[in-house]
Parts: sequence; C-alpha cells; structure tokens
Amino acid sequence: MVPSRGQAALLTFCTCISLGSVGLVLSIAVPEGGNSWFWLMTLSPLAGVYYWTKASRKEEIKVKMILSDDGNVSEILVRGDDVQVEQMRKELKFSEKGMIYVKGIFET
Repeated sequence: MVPSRGQAALLTFCTCISLGSVGLVLSIAVPEGGNSWFWLMTLSPLAGVYYWTKASRKEEIKVKMILSDDGNVSEILVRGDDVQVEQMRKELKFSEKGMIYVKGIFET
C-alpha cells in the first residue's frame, strides 16, 4: 500500500479545521490567552507527515501446495490478509474446499 497525496492533504485540512475549532473554544473558555490559541493550527501539517511516514505496509501472502500421491495438486492453503486473499482467489478463479462459486447478480 502506497501513501496517497490526496489523503494526506485531506487529513491535513481536516486537522487544521479541527485545531481551529479547538482554538476558538479555548479563546472563549480561557480569554487570558487571547487569539494565541489559533497558533495550534500550525501543527496540522504534522498529521499529513505522520500519515505519509506510517501509511505504507508490506503485504504478505503465504501459499502451501499439498500434492497427492500421483503428483497432482490436491489442495492449496493460502494465508494472509482477507482482502488480498479474496482478490487472489477471484483472479485465479479458485474456490474454497467443499464450496461452489455462485455468481452474484451484479457481477459481469
């Protein structure tokens, strides 16, 4: 998974609006601080930076093939993330052991 610039920008924008709201509440609740509470909004780019550095992850799927005595593949065991395993199953047109695939009404 690769970080997205659009998601980082949206996260930064939403954090800026949220910190602006916190600044407004604090300027009303603690009037001694005046308008200096709005300086909290300058911290919003840190949310985008945090997302950008932590968003990537390594996807891993483990596959084990079980052969029968005559050398044919009888079972394939797949272990990994649910989304990735489901995508692999659809692309390779595999079905679960003992299950029959029934095409959905919205599939083409």
